[in-house]
Amino acid sequence: MTKPLTISAESSEPSLARRTLLKGAAAAVAATGVTMNAALAASVAPLGQTGAPTRSTAPLPLGPLPGSRYPDSHLESAKKGPPSFGPSGFPAFAGTMAVERVATGFRWAEGPVYFAAGRYLLFSDIPNNRIMRFSEDDGHLSVYRQPSMNSNGNTIDREGRLITCEHSGRRVTRTELDGSITIIADKFNGKRLNSPNDAVVTADGAIWFTDPAYGIGGFYEGIKAEPEQDKKNVYRVDPKSGEVKVVVDDFVEPNGLAISPDEKKLYICDTGFTDGPDNPSHIRVFDLDVTGGKVSNSKVFAEMPKPSITDGVRCDTEGRVWCSVGWGDPNEDGVRCYTPSGELLGKIHIPETVANLCFGGQQRNRLYICGSTSLYAVYTSVQGAMKP
Repeated sequence: MTKPLTISAESSEPSLARRTLLKGAAAAVAATGVTMNAALAASVAPLGQTGAPTRSTAPLPLGPLPGSRYPDSHLESAKKGPPSFGPSGFPAFAGTMAVERVATGFRWAEGPVYFAAGRYLLFSDIPNNRIMRFSEDDGHLSVYRQPSMNSNGNTIDREGRLITCEHSGRRVTRTELDGSITIIADKFNGKRLNSPNDAVVTADGAIWFTDPAYGIGGFYEGIKAEPEQDKKNVYRVDPKSGEVKVVVDDFVEPNGLAISPDEKKLYICDTGFTDGPDNPSHIRVFDLDVTGGKVSNSKVFAEMPKPSITDGVRCDTEGRVWCSVGWGDPNEDGVRCYTPSGELLGKIHIPETVANLCFGGQQRNRLYICGSTSLYAVYTSVQGAMKP
């Protein structure tokens, strides 16, 4: 790999066109009994204000969701009796709490990452070609970067720098502490990447990222183009040499990914169902060799109820796996939580398709949820793993 190219913060590239929606969108909207035209015509309120309609309810205000009498019915246990998911026993939601809508006014919210030093959350609004910033101390919402090269997944490295997957740039970048942008990866074997989607950073500084084709499928979230890579791979960028290597090459559409707190497991979502009904909609888990930069012993960790898919995934400090759900049955929209062995513990119901999530807050116990047009949050009794 050539020496990373550094771009000054002032040399942002011009705004770029958007790509088409995921192929599963039509099925998801049809499941609600609402026509596609009506769904797309729904108005979106100004930044951070009330009123963005969901597909199944009247316009929602900011704050706790309607029907949030404690214990909140949006938290569903998959088991009866301890250790259950809700306030009746499962430690992730002991006590009282409610799912809150904390910001709205987006077209497709994705890729949240929390910066503890500033107590703010960054997340992508892909079609609007911007990265948003939600300040946790006073609820202030602002634009962090526009244009963002239709950014998707974001994470943070061990030096506190933002790592971003960009659809339009077809690259993975790092925002340096002085605001300049360094290109980490944009090619493999001399050919352009498809559209990097999500990334994680291990303790050694290696960057692992997925590269499906969603960002080059149209003009809604990127720039339409023909793929140059023969496969949709998962890559690792060596922290010392910068070399980009394929670690997994048998996904239909590799999407969100997460590292277990002990760095012995790698979880990767396959959203291949968007490309055809016989393709997977699940999370796979691998044994991870961080030192050698390799994975092995692939198996399916959790199947999603088709036509829903899971787009993003995170772990807590106890190794539980939290993943987003959406695009299918509205009753499945939200978040699922699994034990490290793959047993479903429960669900968080959100009134919109959920793309991604992350833990934040001063105690790392506030789960932030990117739900289509809005940002949601719920306090938990567990902490997110240190790995973003």
